[in-house]
Amino acid sequence: SCIYRIWHNYPARCNYSLKTSGMLSLRQIRLLLNKSRNILPYRRSHSTDIPDETVNVTYILKDGSRRQIRGKVGDNVMYLAHHHGIEIEGACEGSLACCTCHVYVDQDSYDKIPPPTEDEDDMLDLAPELEVNSRLSCQIILTKELDGLTVTLPRITRNFYVDGHVPQPH
Repeated sequence: SCIYRIWHNYPARCNYSLKTSGMLSLRQIRLLLNKSRNILPYRRSHSTDIPDETVNVTYILKDGSRRQIRGKVGDNVMYLAHHHGIEIEGACEGSLACCTCHVYVDQDSYDKIPPPTEDEDDMLDLAPELEVNSRLSCQIILTKELDGLTVTLPRITRNFYVDGHVPQPH
């Protein structure tokens, strides 16, 4: 029903229309949402050779251990985690149709991230153990100002994948 709600409301938000027969895939929905919101698509290049474009991100895992990753300006925090084997689910692949990429952002960085959209707030309402500094990692796009960002994975999540499926980096 979340997917239907997003697709159903989509034409009212922009002048773009799509004729399709049958259901849309999550990938198609994600592409439509990105186009309608002018969201920068995730950069698939993980080269960190240019220091000015490098952003250091620390992930605090469920067991309390820390993983420090170097990403590029424009990278998406959820896909960066997937690329480096950090267990953030992201069942909707960043289309704002779930809350499985819920993280806690450190207070210093939280104020540097643009405020959540109404759609993100709606999905966060579904997240277990919601806190004041909760965000969806798929909506955090790295900027140079976020160098030193620390995100903490919650102890529990609302999982959508079944049968041991592990999300693969795109």
